[in-house]
Amino acid sequence: MNQALSEQVADLLMQSLAHERGGVQVYETALQCALNDDLREEWEKYLQETTHHVEVLTDICKQFGLDPEAQTPGVKVITHLGNSLVQAMEMARQGGKPEAAQIVACECVVLAETKDHLDWELIGKCGEKVLQGEAGALLRQAYDEIEDQEDEHLYHTKGWCRELWIESLGMKAILPPPEEERHVTTAIGAAKAEQAADSKR
Repeated sequence: MNQALSEQVADLLMQSLAHERGGVQVYETALQCALNDDLREEWEKYLQETTHHVEVLTDICKQFGLDPEAQTPGVKVITHLGNSLVQAMEMARQGGKPEAAQIVACECVVLAETKDHLDWELIGKCGEKVLQGEAGALLRQAYDEIEDQEDEHLYHTKGWCRELWIESLGMKAILPPPEEERHVTTAIGAAKAEQAADSKR
């Protein structure tokens, strides 16, 4: 790759890789907390996709001459955050209330996927606005492949989190959530799905 990366773009790619690696651990732990069969099936799919995202970002880093194993200050922070989410789920599991641990797992996945969603949005913008030629095309191609998956991971799990909380509060829950039934991949779609759920209660 001929184009040199700015320090900030390089840091974005390295942090994104570290976060996806943490995401694999988050999903592996979340699956141990999942009680609902539909949720477990969904997270198993997301775990496979997140594992692929690690492979894609590892390849991108190598093509830009970055060391995928480098422990930059940013990478250390992201790794710490991922480990903290895993520890939170393990604490919830040890609390002895499986339904509560499942909700905590949903919350941790939402937190992780919110950062993932931002990372990929920024990677797409770098491919479009910052990098030129082959370098920009490499990031745009990865973004185009992964964007919808990240949208689904975030919006669907937010739906699960909402509905499992509603169920725990003694209200009528819509499970699986409408986000999953409608294959939501946009914020507008997620808002409409939540409205649909409210109209059924």
